[in-house]
Amino acid sequence: MKSRHFALAALFLSLILASSRAAAPSLEVKLTPLADRVRVEIGGRLFTEYIYGDGATRPYCYPILASDGTALTRNFPMKKVDGEDTDHPWHRSLMFAHSSVNGVDFWNEGRGDSGRSPAAKGHTEQDKVVETASGPVGVIRTHDRWVAPDGKLVCTDDRTLRIHATADARMIDFEVSLHALPDTPLVMGDNKDGTMAIRLAQWLTMPHKHQGGGSSVTGQTSNVVSAATSAGHIVNSEGVRDGNTWGKRADWCDYFAEHDGKTYGVAIFDHPQNIRHPTWWQVRDYGLFGANPFGQHDFESLKEQPHAGDYTIPAGGTLTLRYRFYFHDGDEKAARIAEHYAAYAAGK
Repeated sequence: MKSRHFALAALFLSLILASSRAAAPSLEVKLTPLADRVRVEIGGRLFTEYIYGDGATRPYCYPILASDGTALTRNFPMKKVDGEDTDHPWHRSLMFAHSSVNGVDFWNEGRGDSGRSPAAKGHTEQDKVVETASGPVGVIRTHDRWVAPDGKLVCTDDRTLRIHATADARMIDFEVSLHALPDTPLVMGDNKDGTMAIRLAQWLTMPHKHQGGGSSVTGQTSNVVSAATSAGHIVNSEGVRDGNTWGKRADWCDYFAEHDGKTYGVAIFDHPQNIRHPTWWQVRDYGLFGANPFGQHDFESLKEQPHAGDYTIPAGGTLTLRYRFYFHDGDEKAARIAEHYAAYAAGK
């Protein structure tokens, strides 16, 4: 009975949102393939670039710009800007990565957090751009290879980014299919560091220990509480707020803050068909914000069960994960995040 009521409510909300979208038509999305990236413009203005050939350890989207051009993600490590945190240099704007894939770390770089992880890391390299298509929905499709430090192929993926927008919102629907090799199972290991993630702009974060003097990896940190430049809040679909959202399960999570007199937000939706839905959220006060279905023992403090969250894709098998990034104006209520999630869950 509960599921029937939810389905009816989702249908009703999707009809309302469909009517709203009719009054606010989608904007044209223009994709321009370049040598090492795909440039994405909406309504003639830059929204993001999908970057894959600049020597980074994985493809990523940078920058992410709101409808009025405000930058929503951190610039570092792509470039240094005064006043920005410089910790975790592997947090490259918007990315898909995980810290334990058949035992190989594809999340961290260098020595990783506090020098605890091995120096050698895996990297994700783009094999080819399969498709770029402009229109009311811009589409980027790629094929990628996950390569261990010794050059051995660990797995492959096919990913599709669908980009669409209205006058006051931007969306990226990110779908990734991980393929195990024909003769080897693929184990996505239980670890908090992952997976579908974004590193937010400094002003969007909650007050936190500001790493303004250098990378926390090198120990050159200023460790001052940054309240003046950090006024963000976090809320999830269960009504849990701020620091209490870390490690909790929810359909969606939203991070928002006021900046220059206007409130902006970034929400991530977990698709109801994803494994272990609703997912756990790796969401930090300093602006790391990610959905991670593989970190159960960390998130639930299952210290005696370090592999509780392991997920094995059988040899030759595939796991598909889907998420929506919803970049909006206002807080979660003004932006009607719950309603937009219901429409997403209903296939809109």
